Amino acid sequence: MSTIDWIVLFFTLLLIVVYGTYKSRGIKNIDGYIVGDRELPWYNVGLSVMATQASAITFLSAPGLAYSSGMSFVQFYFGLPLAMIVLCITFVPIFHRLRVYTAYEFLEKRFDVNTRMLTALLFLIQRGLSTGITIFAPSIILSSILHLDVTYTTLIIGTMVIFYTVWGGTKAVSYSQLLQMGIIFTALLAAGVMVVRFLPAEIGLTEALHIAGKSGKTNAIDWSFDLDNQYTVWTGLIGGFFLQLSYFGTDQSQVGRYLTGSSIRDSRLGLLMNGLLKVPMQFCILLIGILVFAYYQFHTPPLFFNNVEVAKIENSIYSQEYTAIMQRHEALSEEKTQWVEKLVGAIKTEDKPVIDASRQALQYTNQQDQALRKELESLLIKNDPTTELNDNNYIFLSFVTSTFPKGLIGLLIAIIFLASMGATASAINSLSSTTVVDIYKRFINKKGSDRGYLYASRLFTLLWGIITLIVALYASQLGNLLEAVNILGSLFYGTILGIFLVAFYVKRIGGKAVFWAALLSEVVVFSIWKADIMAYLWLNLVGCVCVIVFGLILQSLLKSKVSSI
Repeated sequence: MSTIDWIVLFFTLLLIVVYGTYKSRGIKNIDGYIVGDRELPWYNVGLSVMATQASAITFLSAPGLAYSSGMSFVQFYFGLPLAMIVLCITFVPIFHRLRVYTAYEFLEKRFDVNTRMLTALLFLIQRGLSTGITIFAPSIILSSILHLDVTYTTLIIGTMVIFYTVWGGTKAVSYSQLLQMGIIFTALLAAGVMVVRFLPAEIGLTEALHIAGKSGKTNAIDWSFDLDNQYTVWTGLIGGFFLQLSYFGTDQSQVGRYLTGSSIRDSRLGLLMNGLLKVPMQFCILLIGILVFAYYQFHTPPLFFNNVEVAKIENSIYSQEYTAIMQRHEALSEEKTQWVEKLVGAIKTEDKPVIDASRQALQYTNQQDQALRKELESLLIKNDPTTELNDNNYIFLSFVTSTFPKGLIGLLIAIIFLASMGATASAINSLSSTTVVDIYKRFINKKGSDRGYLYASRLFTLLWGIITLIVALYASQLGNLLEAVNILGSLFYGTILGIFLVAFYVKRIGGKAVFWAALLSEVVVFSIWKADIMAYLWLNLVGCVCVIVFGLILQSLLKSKVSSI
């Protein structure tokens, strides 16, 4: 990066840290540290909720996913608006009325302490692991820019986020996220405009989308009912609905965001704002990936986007073989550009035979390019058996650093840092809150002082920061980070949601029955996932239904046993 980019990056990050620190001054107890004194307006709640979900993974992986696989991932969010409506009607008023610090306090009132502990532990396991992934994502940036091993950059990023989170608490996180989302929206708009401007003069947005469409990249909607298909309308509406309902309704990293609302109305408006804006925002992020794909139809793209691994092979004994592969790749890229130009001309004149011929030729050249990619992957593994071959997370980063003007590179890299800081700070803060309220305060120190609980909150924030940092060091083995986080959530969220739905709506099921039902449900969910029986989004529905069904069966057995006695 240039000096200007470093200056933009540094001052953007400094602005966020100083602003968050300033707004969180004077915290004296856990009410201020965990729920921000419950005084934030609806727009602050809404942007904080969005920023917590939109981690650096979103801005790194989503464009790369669209570049490789198309727009189908947007269907993942189709159940989100419905989930927000259900939350506003049920969860929000109950949590506000009880004035809880965490979502799991309610479960002890409804069931028993065992169910509260089990649910809190499921959350801590899932969120602790996924937070490690969100720390790892931005470390890819520094690794690529500074040409350092990703282990060192993970340690740098993790340490910075931990320090910021330990100091700030929920109030600092929420106010920082308000400013972060404003910067993020501005930078994304600038990125979209710049990608279109980089296309040839005769190629506009419409032509770019046509090119992507003819290459099978604009497949945003899939109505097929296929349990093995990860992203369809039905997996989004049904599986995605249960995942989002569980995430926003039972995950403390999100519940803690709307518990900061000054009233039920503010919390509801904040969630509805998220429901209205999230799908269009995600669509635009994926669209940027599609436009990057269109750009590379007129320019030679990297055959492998991870610059660190490319540098290794360039300086190895296999450098000549690598050069030969790249020369063939460049020749194929030039041939592909010629066919793309013919395709664009045929589209404008509606010449169907030429459109079909050009499309077939493009498919053939893409297949040849994929074969070259396989050759390069074999070479990379031969040079370093530990090489990670999934480079989706590097695609957008590689494009930005190689094409964008000075200053804008620094700003776009800053938004990935900001997203990481916001999402990671919320997650570590929620892990600390759950540990302090549901374990430390409930079992270890029931009669502590406000200052003592505040000290414990900061201590557990530091501890969870270290744990998630250790997880982050192993996150490179998980492939596409966006999918990895959602798969991890799907293994736990369905069961957690089932527990809460039973608590709200199935009054006949007691604590002992729901406790064992939850354990059995996790066994079923992990077994189905391990056997790869269905797409992971369906696991959210399976886990939720299993808790309810097993709970009803076990409750009946328990009643029968009592009656027989």
